[in-house]
Amino acid sequence: MVDFRKWLMAFASAALLFGLGSSAHAQSTAFICNATAGNPHIVRQEGVAELVGDLILNCTGGAFTPAGTVIGPASSVNTGTNVQINLNTNVTSRLTSASPGSPNSEAILSIDEPFPGPGSSPGGGNGAAFPSGATPVLGAATTQLGCIADGANPCLNVVSLGWGFGNGPSGTCATGTYNGCPGHPNMFQGIVNFGNPYQINWQGVPIDAPGTTITRIIRITNVRANACNLSGNSTSLLPQTITELIGVSGSTTIIVNNPLQTVALAEKGLFGSVNSGFGPTGLQQCNSVNTYLIGVFPGFSSSGAVTTLTATEGFAAAFKDVIFFQDDEGNGQNVLGTSYNTESGYTPGCTSPGGYTFDYCVTGFDQSGREIGEADTGTEITFTLTGVGNGVSLFAPSYVPLLSPSFSPTGGGGFLVAPGSVEDFNPPATSAVLTPVTVTGGTGTITYQIFYPDPNVVESLNVSIVVAYQNTSSVLPATGTTSASINFAPLSTNPSASPGPIPRFCQPYGPQPALIISACTCNLLFPFVTNQAGFDTGIAIANTTASPGFGVLPPLVGQNGTITLNYYGGTPGNGLNGEPQYTTQDVVPSGAELIFTLSSGGGVNGGVSPAVAVPPTPGFEGYIIAQANFQYCHGFAFISDVGAQKLAEGYLAISLDVPVVTVNPLLPLGLNRTGNGGENEGH
Repeated sequence: MVDFRKWLMAFASAALLFGLGSSAHAQSTAFICNATAGNPHIVRQEGVAELVGDLILNCTGGAFTPAGTVIGPASSVNTGTNVQINLNTNVTSRLTSASPGSPNSEAILSIDEPFPGPGSSPGGGNGAAFPSGATPVLGAATTQLGCIADGANPCLNVVSLGWGFGNGPSGTCATGTYNGCPGHPNMFQGIVNFGNPYQINWQGVPIDAPGTTITRIIRITNVRANACNLSGNSTSLLPQTITELIGVSGSTTIIVNNPLQTVALAEKGLFGSVNSGFGPTGLQQCNSVNTYLIGVFPGFSSSGAVTTLTATEGFAAAFKDVIFFQDDEGNGQNVLGTSYNTESGYTPGCTSPGGYTFDYCVTGFDQSGREIGEADTGTEITFTLTGVGNGVSLFAPSYVPLLSPSFSPTGGGGFLVAPGSVEDFNPPATSAVLTPVTVTGGTGTITYQIFYPDPNVVESLNVSIVVAYQNTSSVLPATGTTSASINFAPLSTNPSASPGPIPRFCQPYGPQPALIISACTCNLLFPFVTNQAGFDTGIAIANTTASPGFGVLPPLVGQNGTITLNYYGGTPGNGLNGEPQYTTQDVVPSGAELIFTLSSGGGVNGGVSPAVAVPPTPGFEGYIIAQANFQYCHGFAFISDVGAQKLAEGYLAISLDVPVVTVNPLLPLGLNRTGNGGENEGH
């Protein structure tokens, strides 16, 4: 009995030992991938096609496929591995195929960090050094070969070359399954799911277990997302997160740890302002400005007839070049994991949309529609001007430098984009010549494309819009307010994956007043007038809009206009029909006066209809504000006893306008009540 118990204990111990050994072996051979967000991007919340950061899987374990064997299950139908990502907003990566309805996307899955090797210039053309000192991962392949992972392409027929990372330790095609040589792709093109706009799939990817000796690196790049669709992006002051959830399925069990990763933070990318926050530029209709720009000679010019529209980055690198520039040409961006701070992503070369042939080319991809990863333009800023009045012409500079917060040039700038123009990797030299803004139906639009921005500085684009018009009548130029909307461009209503354009944006920012053209008026205050206790007040208002020029300027052509009298005080009902306001029915010609008394009324000396008089206001006492529909006027009041027998006093009316030389929105307004420019009073 004792011997039996000893044997029983021995069998139990052996079983436990074998069980532990089996469990330890399973853990050591499990194919496990740890997901990380390699470089979460700060993206613009106004962007529809924002490039998010890469998602990286660092994989270990499992049993690699023996050399000479097709990677995948031992069956006649090789299903490979399916990889799927889901965002928390619409996927907007470019569709690359020229065939309508094709789901082929520019989103790329790479295996073992393939690096551009001999025969190409990583990240740059013509043998140029690549940016940021990027170097290949030890043992990585130096050839990049593509394959469309749609489950039907020859990605499924990859034969294992046995153990190895990328190109293998010998650096030849003989070792390392993912060496980029024929039959061994290491870059896989994903397809979008039209039924689920949040999803991208890679179907039938030959992902082999790395074993316990090496770490297999799987990178997902060129994923673009619609930041405009994020909940609360237009109201929250906190960045909105863009997340990416990865799932893997297939014949080989792959365990993914931390499959949900934050790949981008969306923040406000653009702030727009007018005249540095001082508000709209104010001009007066009767003063012609910058007429030399509209072909009127000798012309008038005015440095004050400018409204400055400013577009400022919400964060550094919100303004981006179209692609990495090593010289005057776009040289591409073919180093995985490198931060280029451009609108483009990973670009595998071949021929760009503009016809530029790169000195490297990754074959096997569907690039028959558009170049994978390459944007159409750099960041563009559009200024939309609405409410432009008849007779008003606007002009914009062809080039505007980018400025730092201390107003020093950063070396970059914005080039005016002609309507209908295409991408220009070699923009023209800057010009001081102003370009007319085309205005249709009261609306004009100008767009600037950004070149050479500094990704480490918050930059501003200050566009000075020059105004020109000639005053030819009381309705030209038209009075009113011109407003400006400042937005990224181009605008798009397409929320999901499409052939383009890239970049594209929604339009969250509305108009703000930029220019106000006011009718020319002159405003006078008569602080005390009376027709009580035996006193009467006489008033004279002179139209002084004509002048001899004084040998410096040509004689001014006078302005004619009516005058509105506003009575404040004990106004009786008779004379004004109960209204405390009266507008003359006769214009006051230039060089003439409106003369009246409270007791008897009066009229315009030399007016067209002198019989139509200002009605009397007997018994009135208070003050009068006179509003003249011409720019320059002066007033005089005379108070005396009736018949001026004993007492008399006269005074000049107080001008409520500021002298015209200081009408500038960037200068203090002082005591100016009206915003109109007038003349200094003389004594």
